[in-house]
Amino acid sequence: MSDTVEVALRKGKGSRDSRRLRTQGRVPAILYGHGEKCVDLSASREAVQAAVRHGSRVVNLTGAVKTAALVKELQWDTYGVEPIHVDFLRVSASEHIRVKVPVHLKGECPGQRAGGIVNLVLHEVDLDCTADHVPEFVYANVGHLELGHALKVKDLELLHGARPAGDPEETVITCALPGKRAEEVAPTGGVEPEVIGRKAGDEGEAEVSKE
Repeated sequence: MSDTVEVALRKGKGSRDSRRLRTQGRVPAILYGHGEKCVDLSASREAVQAAVRHGSRVVNLTGAVKTAALVKELQWDTYGVEPIHVDFLRVSASEHIRVKVPVHLKGECPGQRAGGIVNLVLHEVDLDCTADHVPEFVYANVGHLELGHALKVKDLELLHGARPAGDPEETVITCALPGKRAEEVAPTGGVEPEVIGRKAGDEGEAEVSKE
């Protein structure tokens, strides 16, 4: 279910007006797309932050405009605490869009129990899906990932109607012995992996287009 964000028209422009809105607890925004004119808006900071917490990529705008919109770009302050500007892109529920979705690990990796380290090589994947079925994240099931093997984009658990928008053969996760590079398991173009697991014997488990 999409979050609802109430928006108001912005009469002023420029940095001074933006600062004024932020002191009032609002976030400057712009709405564009579908060949229609751009509309300068503002939204409640609380509503924007709630949508972010819920992982909503598509929201329902109400108030000054009424439309479904993709959160195309969200800018944060220097400390990454408060949103300071948001770009909304008009979409329809059945429209196919291209989005980046975080990868979450699921399951206990047998390769880790054999002494391997689980490496998250690709933190996000590009998906093609309809605007009303944008997933908050996708699962990579490491329950059958053996030592020396890898999971690719095509191995991810995708919701019905979603499909990879990039290379389905791109490596997402590897399981290798400590000191082994991800490239030695499956070539990934030199992407630096994030170490997720621990050696066997340690306590704990791995945490686990627009067309």
